[in-house]
Amino acid sequence: MSNEELKIKSSITENRKIFEDKLGLDVSFDIGYRTIIVLGKEVDFYYVNGLVDTEFVTEILKKVIEINDFEENENKVPEIVKNRLANHQFEEIQSVDDAATEIMSGLLVVLVDGKDKAFVVDVRNYPGRGPEEPDTERVVRGSRDGFTENIIENAGLTRRRVRDENLRLEIMQVGRRSKMDVSIMYIDDIADPGLIKTVRSEIEKIDVDGLSMSDKTLEEFILSQAKTPFPLVRYTERPDVASAHLFEGHVLVMVDTSPSVMITPTTYFHHVQHAEEFRQVPFIGTFVRWVRFLGILASLFLLPLWLLFVLEPDRLPENLAYIGPSDEGNVPIVVQALLADLGLEFLRIAAIHTPTAVSTALGLIAAVLIGEIAIEVGLFTPEIILYVAIAAVGSYATPSYELSVANKIARMALVILTASFGVLGLVLGMTLYALILTRTYSLNTPYLWPLIPFNAKAMYNILFRVSVPIQERRPSIVHPQDDKRTGSGPDSE
Repeated sequence: MSNEELKIKSSITENRKIFEDKLGLDVSFDIGYRTIIVLGKEVDFYYVNGLVDTEFVTEILKKVIEINDFEENENKVPEIVKNRLANHQFEEIQSVDDAATEIMSGLLVVLVDGKDKAFVVDVRNYPGRGPEEPDTERVVRGSRDGFTENIIENAGLTRRRVRDENLRLEIMQVGRRSKMDVSIMYIDDIADPGLIKTVRSEIEKIDVDGLSMSDKTLEEFILSQAKTPFPLVRYTERPDVASAHLFEGHVLVMVDTSPSVMITPTTYFHHVQHAEEFRQVPFIGTFVRWVRFLGILASLFLLPLWLLFVLEPDRLPENLAYIGPSDEGNVPIVVQALLADLGLEFLRIAAIHTPTAVSTALGLIAAVLIGEIAIEVGLFTPEIILYVAIAAVGSYATPSYELSVANKIARMALVILTASFGVLGLVLGMTLYALILTRTYSLNTPYLWPLIPFNAKAMYNILFRVSVPIQERRPSIVHPQDDKRTGSGPDSE
C-alpha cells in the first residue's frame, strides 16, 4: 500500500475494504465488526472479542443507537457520535496502521461515514489472573499482592505505592509484528537522566519481529549477556520491591504479558537481598541476611572445599580429621560429586514440569530411590549426599533464581578445577570467579559495587539491615539527582 492508502478515508466503503484486508475480517473469528445507521449515516465498530469488556462495548453501542431517538441534525453526525462515546480514554487517529494496532491491543475503533479520522475508545479487559503473592518472593509479614501479566494493572499497583506526580511511565511498542507494550518507569526528579536516556535508546533501537519471551527477550537486547552467566538485571514480581527501587533512583522496565518487572541497573548485591529482611526489625533483618549470605557461600564453596580435603586429607587439622568418607565406594569421589549435583538439577527441572498432584510422589522417588538405594549399591557415599544437599539448600536460599543457577555452574567448575589441580585449582577457580564479577558491568555500573570500587558506608548497608530513618541518602551508584531520602544528613555515599 502507498502512504495515501494508509490514511483513513472519508468514505466508509473504502475504509471497509482496507480494514477487511488489514484485519482479515473474513478469516479471523475473533475480530468483531458491527455497522449501525445513525441519522442516515453508517458507523462502523471494530474490536477483538477476547480483549474488550463486552459490557462496555454493548453500552457504547446503545448510546450511539439512541442518537436516532434524540438528535435530528444529519450534518453533525461525527460530532454527535464523538460526544456519545463516553469514556475516560479517547483519541482520534488518522492512520490505518495505528487503528489496526489499537484494535489488536484491545481498543474499540469507530469509523463514521464522511469522517477521515477514527475514534479510539479504551475498553480493554485483558484475560488474566488477579494480583497474587508471587511464589518466589513470599514473606511472613507484608502485602500479598503481586504483579500480573497485565501492564495496566501493574502500573496501577505501582501508582498505589508511589503517589508522586513525578512518577513517569513512558510507553512504547516493540516488535514489528508483536507490537508489544513496553513501559519505562522512573521518578523524574530522582532518576539519572543519562540512565533514562540509555534505557530508552536501547529499547528504541530494537528491530525484531516480536518479543517471543517478552521481558527476557527485551533484556537480551538491552544488555549483552553472551560473556557472563550472571544476571545483569533484577526481576521482581512484588510492587513494594519495585517501588523501593524507584525511590532509590532506579529505572524499571515493564513488559505487557509478563508478571516480572526489570530493575536497572543492578549489582551482585541487589540479587542477594530479599523483602523479608525489611519486614523485620533491623536486628532480625540482619540475622536473616547473614544466614542467607552463609547459604550463598555454602552453595558456592562448600562442595569444592570438602572435595579438596577428601583428595588431600593431610591438609585437615586433627580436630577435623573425621571429614571425608571412610569408604570411597565404587565410583571416584569427584564423579560422585558431579553426578549428585547434576542429579539434584534433574530433580529441580522435573519439579518445575511436574503437576502439583504428583509432586509428592516425585519427592518420595528422590528420597527413597535416588538417595537410599544409590548409597546401598555404592554409587554414592553418604557424605556426598550430605554436602550436595547443603549446597542445594544454599542455592534455594539465594533470592535471585538467575544468580542461584549461575552459582551452580560456578560450583561445578570449581569442583572440576579442584579435582584436577588440588589447592591450586581451587584458588585459581575462586580468583577467576572474582575477576569475572569484577569485569562485569550492568549499564556501565560496576557489578561488585560497593565492594569494588569500595564504598565503606554502602558496604555497611549491605552487611547490616540498617533502620530506614538512618538511611538519609540514596545509593550513589544510580547517580540520583536528589540524593536525600529524609532531612539533612551526612555526605552522599
